[in-house]
Amino acid sequence: MAHDDGANHPPRNGIQVIGRAAAILRVLRDDPEGLSLGQIASRVGLARSTVQRIVSALQEERLVTTIGNAGIRLGPELALLAAAARFDPVPVCHPYLTRIVEKTGETADLSVLRDGRMVFLDQVPGTHRLRAVSSVGERFPLTTTANGRAALALFPDDEARRMAEVEWSGSGIKTDWDNLRRTLTEIRKSGFARDCDEHTEGISAVGFALRSHLGEIYAISIPVPSHRFDLVSALVTREILRSARELRRHLGALGTQ
Repeated sequence: MAHDDGANHPPRNGIQVIGRAAAILRVLRDDPEGLSLGQIASRVGLARSTVQRIVSALQEERLVTTIGNAGIRLGPELALLAAAARFDPVPVCHPYLTRIVEKTGETADLSVLRDGRMVFLDQVPGTHRLRAVSSVGERFPLTTTANGRAALALFPDDEARRMAEVEWSGSGIKTDWDNLRRTLTEIRKSGFARDCDEHTEGISAVGFALRSHLGEIYAISIPVPSHRFDLVSALVTREILRSARELRRHLGALGTQ
């Protein structure tokens, strides 16, 4: 009886081909000017004929393209795939902001860490006549806000300190790394951060942060007029922790943490 190796081992062979194709794409990523078949073969440790077959298949799918004298580089289809993989947090997080407002009556914000500041992306205003409201696009510091501190707590202490000192050097804020370090340690233990009149007099806040599968850091926070913060602190903290748990589960399939 003839032995059909391809029929008996298609899953393993298929996985091997995918692994080899991925290795080829990675070496092309690291050399955007392009490589010859021989250079690719040398770098991935495969026979030139094997590389040629895989490159031909990738070229048919527009994942690689030929340039110059048989030079090969990444193709246009990869840019489209990368764009599709980008995470847009606003439609994902907006229902959580809405629920926070429904449960607490307080404003709920979504922000992202950009260039050492927290930038507001979305907001659902609270239902109280006196409420805290900010504009989408506003930028807030890291060391004196609930969302900023929650974001800082996702970094190791040495990196968090570097970011804090950059902020302090440009703002004239009195530096106190030891106190901030203790605060970040507590945030990591509790899962949420607070700001009590430290950024804006008369406004206190609770917030949490998470890191997306693409490495971006987002935060949800609840700012509250300070005169009623003590009355609602337990409620807004409970809703922040609930949203943190559920949003992390929601995003788990995307590899967030």
